[in-house]
Formats: sequence, structure tokens, C-alpha cells
Amino acid sequence: MATEKQLKTRILGTKNIAKITKSMKMVSAAKLRGDQQRLVAVRPFARWAGTLTGAEKDLEELDVSGFPQNNLIYALYTDKGLCGGVNTILSRMIKQTCAKLKAAGKSYDIIVLGEKGRAQLRRTLGESLVLTVTERQLPYSFDLAASLAQEALNKDYDGVHIAYNKFKSAIQYIPSIKNISPILDTNHGALNGISMIPKKHPETLLNLYEFTLATHLYHSLLENATSEQSSRMQAMENASKNATEMIDKLTLSYNRARQARITTELIEIISGASALEG
Repeated sequence: MATEKQLKTRILGTKNIAKITKSMKMVSAAKLRGDQQRLVAVRPFARWAGTLTGAEKDLEELDVSGFPQNNLIYALYTDKGLCGGVNTILSRMIKQTCAKLKAAGKSYDIIVLGEKGRAQLRRTLGESLVLTVTERQLPYSFDLAASLAQEALNKDYDGVHIAYNKFKSAIQYIPSIKNISPILDTNHGALNGISMIPKKHPETLLNLYEFTLATHLYHSLLENATSEQSSRMQAMENASKNATEMIDKLTLSYNRARQARITTELIEIISGASALEG
């Protein structure tokens, strides 16, 4: 059984941890508001890009039968931890998707964004990692998204996919994936109602593809950043509650140990007095 001094030390340490987690929750709440504002601002552009490529899909139980032969996957993670299962769940689903692609005889490369993703994927999918980007400057900018989109153009991929966490609410996020394929025909149905000048120029569709990919990447980065802050805020709230419960239990144990010591001392004093009288 722990002594009074040990229990008191643990109580003080747990109280300090509770103060840190409460402060981190407040910081995450402030960052979440800023990320939500940026996300709301970029969503109209993402909706426009979605008319060309289609809506995102749920990453869980994803059907890869419609994927092309040669694929590039952008895996969006966080650089910092203490944000719940936002990275672990995404890693599990990406590994499942890659296993399905391998079973279907389709090739894939992976670009990892975020230190946590590199740590979780390099052991099982290390041979497929072609680029890792960490320590990104926050808040994310469109320049970053454009430079990342350029990486997809350096090799002739049949399709590009972006795996990320879609922000649903302050307590919910959905692992999702966007599938983006190059549009090489000016008569493609997705281009109906869109005027292109010059229409027949060979770089027109390539520029459109690069801009669409950069827009999707920028939107996905902001969705993932918002999910990160909401998950961290929830994780810190749970940690604060657990610390409070632990403090209560340790305080009860401390009071019991203190009472037992006082009772023992009283018994010794009374026994000694009785012995002297006897």
C-alpha cells in the first residue's frame, strides 16, 4: 500500500496534468473556430471541383473495383499527437484499401502528409512511400496544396486519391476518400456547361486537372486540420475528466491512510498510558 507521502505526490502530479489538459482543450477550441472559418470559406470551391470528379466516399469498406491500374494515394495525417484516434483509424483503413488494391493486381504509390502517418505506415507500406511531408506551416495555404498537386504530375498516374478525415461536427469525423482522374477528352460529360479557352490547346485540360487536384487537396487539408482540433479537444476533455476521477480516488486513499495512521498513534498513546497506570 502506498504511503501518505507517495499518495500526496501522485495527487499533486495528477492535478498538474489536469491543468495542462484543460489548457490544451481551451487552445484546441480556439484553433477549431479558426479552422472552421477557413473550411467554410473553401467549401464552395470544393463543391465546384466535386462536379468534375464526383463526391467523396466513405473510406470504410471501400470498393476498389472502379480504381484504375496505376494509382497515387495522398494520405493526410497530423504532425502532432494527443488527438484521439484520428490518425490510427485512418491508418487502419488505408492499409485495408492498399491490401484490396494489391489483391486486385493494381499498383499504388503513397504520399504521406504528417509525421504521425510516416511513423504508422513506414513499417507495413514503406516500399510504397514515395514522399513524406512533415512540419507543415499552419494554417495550410493553397501554395502548399499546389506544390503537392505538382507531385502527381511528375509521374503518369491513372488516378489520384486523397484519404483524409472529413469534419462532421465537434465530436464526429468521417474517414473519407476523394477519387480524381485526369480528364483528357474535351467532350467529357463533366465539362458540360464549362467554356474552355483555348478549347483545343493540349495544356488546357492539364491545367484544369492540376487546379482541380490542388483545390481538392487544399479542401482536404482543411477538413483534416479541423477534424484534428475537434478530436484533440474531445481527447483533452476526456483526459481532464479522468484526471479528476483519479484525484478523487487518490484523495480518498490518502484520507484513509491518514486516518489509519492517526488511529494507530492514538492506540499507541492509550496503550502506553494504560501500561504506566498499571
